Amino acid sequence: MTQLPGLLDTEAIRKDFPLLDRTVHDGKKIVYLDSAATSQKPRQVLDALSEYYERHNANVHRGVYTIAEEATALYEGARDKVAAFINAPSRNEVIFTKNASESLNLVANMLGWADEPYRVDHETEIVTTEMEHHSNIVPWQLLSQRTGAKLKWFGITDDGRLDLSNIDEIITEKTKIVSFTLVSNIMGTINPVEKIIRRAQQVGALVCIDASQAAPHMVLDVQALQADFVAFTGHKMVGPTGIGVLWGRHELLEDLPPFLGGGEMIETVSMHSSTYAPAPHKFEAGTPPIAQAVGLGAAVDYLSAIGMDKIFQHEHAITEYAVKRLLEVPDLKIIGPATAEDRGATISFTLGDIHPHDVGQVLDEQGIAVRVGHHCARPVCLRYGIPATTRASFYLYSTPAEVDALVDGLEHVRNFFG
Repeated sequence: MTQLPGLLDTEAIRKDFPLLDRTVHDGKKIVYLDSAATSQKPRQVLDALSEYYERHNANVHRGVYTIAEEATALYEGARDKVAAFINAPSRNEVIFTKNASESLNLVANMLGWADEPYRVDHETEIVTTEMEHHSNIVPWQLLSQRTGAKLKWFGITDDGRLDLSNIDEIITEKTKIVSFTLVSNIMGTINPVEKIIRRAQQVGALVCIDASQAAPHMVLDVQALQADFVAFTGHKMVGPTGIGVLWGRHELLEDLPPFLGGGEMIETVSMHSSTYAPAPHKFEAGTPPIAQAVGLGAAVDYLSAIGMDKIFQHEHAITEYAVKRLLEVPDLKIIGPATAEDRGATISFTLGDIHPHDVGQVLDEQGIAVRVGHHCARPVCLRYGIPATTRASFYLYSTPAEVDALVDGLEHVRNFFG
């Protein structure tokens, strides 16, 4: 068995994840390499969900009976856990959404409806990057179309890094918002946050960071980042689906208008007008994702107990080994950084002229689960002139043996297609 420095005790950790014991296709043990799309869930999270539904299921905030108060305590307790996990200055800066996409749409719509000095209009500019997930492109396109704002973006270098050579021309005095990913979901690139934020602050622009591929894998300290908004999602960080987070600076959340209207987000309502509750409830209209928040709280407990630094070190070791092994495969080309430096645990590649969908199907027959396609990052594929990629992504439960299985599987793919 391959031994690498910095690895977690994956044998113990994997016992917490029931799905990793599954077999497919006539008894083949599943090799799960698609955690960038969604992570597996430990028993601790599954048990928290079951416990909530079996013992505490009620709507939150207004009920005065016992289980309603219990549900409220669990829901708001999850907010406390998330706030501590990301080092938020206040729990009231943590807004629960249904996913990171909704969080990013929330920011875009707030700015489209805001008054000065935050308002985005035809005289202003929005900046993003060519390596974004569609969830951090389309909301800004919609906002540009609605307001007349100009959408600009940073390109990508040949080795999968952001091209910041023209940063002063891209981020200008007209820029109102700069929104970019901390870690690329397709290439694994870790972006130079400090340089981008420093330039944005020079011109007075707000900064929104998509941390969907960062929060599960590394220490996420919103105070150290110095961004204005940070979005991420629960299902990629061993939590349930249906729960996302938007963190925003308190003064911004107080000044900006809500995106969704309805119950819970109001202070008073008449037929003529309404006033709104303070943040975070101003942005959480209707019955929130209560059980999902409870599950996310359990996920935060689980990750924190292991330690995000240790998780990052483990993934770095796995990624370094995977890059080395994959580059040994004939005709394989990594799309993005071809080293483990400044990259996360996601590797996309092509294999000669074999279509990624064919690669994925043959690997699946061997029990190996990878993602194929453009990964909701089609501009990256257009940039490199490819229709799609095969993507392997690792997490705290990934092992060197699974990397070896992938490499062996790719050799089988090559043989299969001659």
